[in-house]
Amino acid sequence: MMSEEILHLTEKLLQYNHLFLKYYQEGREAGIKHDFHDFIKPFANEVKEINDEWKRAMKKWLSVTNYKHLHLKQIDTTSEHIEQLSIQAFFSETSKTRFLNSQRTVEFFLQEIVKEVTK
Repeated sequence: MMSEEILHLTEKLLQYNHLFLKYYQEGREAGIKHDFHDFIKPFANEVKEINDEWKRAMKKWLSVTNYKHLHLKQIDTTSEHIEQLSIQAFFSETSKTRFLNSQRTVEFFLQEIVKEVTK
């Protein structure tokens, strides 16, 4: 049951991660601007809720399982990246290299979790 929850939350975060990239590209290439109070803040809050839930579940899960490739520090880092990306995605001034590196790092780590859970 725990792994089902992990899988569900991880897949939700993967969806958000794809949205971060989409919103970032829209803002950067198409000049689309979203209203802070109507769109950005509710979106970031929604992501934060799932992200916090995921982080709690992952730490609990890691404490009862033994995965050589997954570490608490990675969970904290990934969670921080997700929180930052959920806001940076809307600001085209954000460094493209830094944004893409964080987004790819999140993508990679979340995919690794999916692989581990579905083994």
